[in-house]
Amino acid sequence: MSGRTMQVLLSTYNGEKYIGDQLDSILQQPYEHIKVLIRDDGSSDNTVAIIENYCNRYRGRIQLLKGKNIGVIPSFWTLMQQADQKAAYFCFCDQDDVWMSDKTVRAVHQLEKMEQEQPYGITIPAMIFTATQLTDAQLNPTVIWPGKPAREPSFYNALIQNIAVGATVSFNYQTLRLLMNTQDDVNLSNIQMHDWWMYLVISSMGKVQFDPQPSIYYRQHSNNAVGGEATTFQKVKKKWRSYKKHKDQKLLVRQAQEFQKIYGAQLTNQSMIEQLQAFVTPRTDFAAKLKFLRKCRLYRQSFIENLLFRFLIIIGYI
Repeated sequence: MSGRTMQVLLSTYNGEKYIGDQLDSILQQPYEHIKVLIRDDGSSDNTVAIIENYCNRYRGRIQLLKGKNIGVIPSFWTLMQQADQKAAYFCFCDQDDVWMSDKTVRAVHQLEKMEQEQPYGITIPAMIFTATQLTDAQLNPTVIWPGKPAREPSFYNALIQNIAVGATVSFNYQTLRLLMNTQDDVNLSNIQMHDWWMYLVISSMGKVQFDPQPSIYYRQHSNNAVGGEATTFQKVKKKWRSYKKHKDQKLLVRQAQEFQKIYGAQLTNQSMIEQLQAFVTPRTDFAAKLKFLRKCRLYRQSFIENLLFRFLIIIGYI
């Protein structure tokens, strides 16, 4: 395995309770070539003081950016803008999880393998994401989530569903460059989440891989519950409420339109071009909706969620 640098992109906000555990798990990784770039999103507790203490203890390995409270997506976007251009690999990181000891070694190995599989020495954008080991607030393991996707990660999935848990995502420099080459043109208000945007972009122009082996202990507590242990019915019920609440905003279509604006001209796969255009084209009557569904190749990862997607198309929520 190479000795190329992996930079951790970590956004913090009022994370004094758990940030020390997370930083310890990063700095104790056996892969030695790790640097950490932290952007604090305007914390009002002791988070910054704790991080500054780590900066003093691990000089040269941790860099802290102090900022105003701008929210999750802009904070991670800023981290990508400020990322080390000499690093080969990067990964997103949340403040309240704990990394498994082999996380970075596995990530670098998998990304290197994905790069080496390309012909003629061409390096393409590549990202991996993994399952997580859900835990309670005290890091007692509960269940592994999510399970292996029913279907492979792809652009046809990414247009309408994000299956990449951001805290597990690792990616190569070509991915960073692809996203940041258009940084000034992207309207972040049209993006659902930074990890979803990356999944959408890289699934269309690079390689995306899922690893079913967990790489993090995904701490569940009152401030971050993600519903990882919810039943399929509960998840669908939650999604229905969300779609109903935002029915006039058409959030998925807005994100797809933003993608088309930024990257549509770079797409070379004719099927992707056609499916994207069909999804963003207004469906003004019942006949148009049926025509779209007959030719639609987009999919979510469960049978019930696919039924919900089709129903939402029919009633005009998407």
